[in-house]
Amino acid sequence: MRHTVFLFGEAEKGEFCSPKLCESACQLAEKFGNPPKGSEGLPCGIQMLLYNRLLIYFRVKEEGFSLSDYKQGLKMLKNPKAFPKLSAICMPGVGDADIIKRSIAICFLYQSTFVTSQKDLYDFLTSYTS
Repeated sequence: MRHTVFLFGEAEKGEFCSPKLCESACQLAEKFGNPPKGSEGLPCGIQMLLYNRLLIYFRVKEEGFSLSDYKQGLKMLKNPKAFPKLSAICMPGVGDADIIKRSIAICFLYQSTFVTSQKDLYDFLTSYTS
């Protein structure tokens, strides 16, 4: 059984806010094109596919900034029947504490892992000032 990762990311083409299953790097490139400059979503997706994961790619307008897109995707994820065997939720480029908290709550629902970058984790952990 292959593990499935739900990845939020920016892309050159493809429908916004619509989860698309990708089983290979070729499929990912055909559906979403090249990564925009500074985007981490598609390179992260390729890495997941190279590790033999199934990928559900959710295109957002701008990584880390299109908060309504992220909220829409998280709302979809609240229904475990729609994505029954989700191993991880991946959000490169997102340091927003509210989005990360919502994602972690959904990870508990699926008993899955939350994947982020080191710099985004740092932003999240240091977003609380005393």
